Amino acid sequence: MEANFAQRMQISTAWIDTDKFPRKPTSFLRFSGRFKEHKGHQVFVSAQFRPVRDENRHRWASFQVSCSYNNSQVSTLESESLQDLLDEEALILKNKSQEIEPYLNGRCIYLVGMMGSGKTTVGKILSRTIHYSFCDCDKLVEQDVGVPSVAKIFEIHGEDFFRDKETEALEKLSIEHRFVVSTGGGAVIRDENWMYMSKGISVWLDVPLEELAQRIAAVGTKSRPLLDNESGDAYTNAFRRLSTLFEKRHKAYKNAKARVSLENIAAKLGYKDVSNITPAMIAIEVFYCLFHVFSCILYFCKTRTLVFLL
Repeated sequence: MEANFAQRMQISTAWIDTDKFPRKPTSFLRFSGRFKEHKGHQVFVSAQFRPVRDENRHRWASFQVSCSYNNSQVSTLESESLQDLLDEEALILKNKSQEIEPYLNGRCIYLVGMMGSGKTTVGKILSRTIHYSFCDCDKLVEQDVGVPSVAKIFEIHGEDFFRDKETEALEKLSIEHRFVVSTGGGAVIRDENWMYMSKGISVWLDVPLEELAQRIAAVGTKSRPLLDNESGDAYTNAFRRLSTLFEKRHKAYKNAKARVSLENIAAKLGYKDVSNITPAMIAIEVFYCLFHVFSCILYFCKTRTLVFLL
């Protein structure tokens, strides 16, 4: 009987909505009506997620449902993955990429923004969706110098040396096609870097400083050479230093051809804060913004042509 019951059990997978999570998910777990009728049964649900937080952190997650009856285990059901949780996002990404790809015409996409803004994570989603290659500019510099991290380069050679190498990397990338490039947070401070990035299209990922400070405080500052110099509360120190950096850089970020604001995304989705926004949602917004940019360019070109003909 117990085995038959377990076989009849139907589960609809989605996010578990609970206040116990520090970063509240955006959906819930549902059981079928037939299962709810069996009130005497206990069901234990556990989700196992990848320890690495990347763009697929919600997509790949095995889960296990154990059904017990009278304190004896009946059956265990396992999923292959929770990839279906992002089906809607994946479909939107695919559709938007098909709309935007003809306008890109192979041009590179340069993601700019403060440290911790998700340039690498979002960049990988974009590159896979539009079948571009992905490049982390910091990694190019590390490979060129032969040093394993940007923090180590700062320690050995200093920031000016790193900035020179960063500019060299962007110069090399400027002649490439079909790349999504994650730039360093400070790449925007040099005019020559913008000259190289102008060969493609630049997108600013604008994340509130409070969110950036929370992200960085959560993972530590050892990989952030401009932040790893203070003792005390990690969040307070990160927020103070980020505020100083943003004050110096925010005008430069505005040079980007498109701006993706997480606060705007949260407002459109009805979220109270930006912490619930997934990288896939940000990637979708990037495509919307790029489409708007190209639409404006096309309109401007048609208007100039019409004026010329008149």
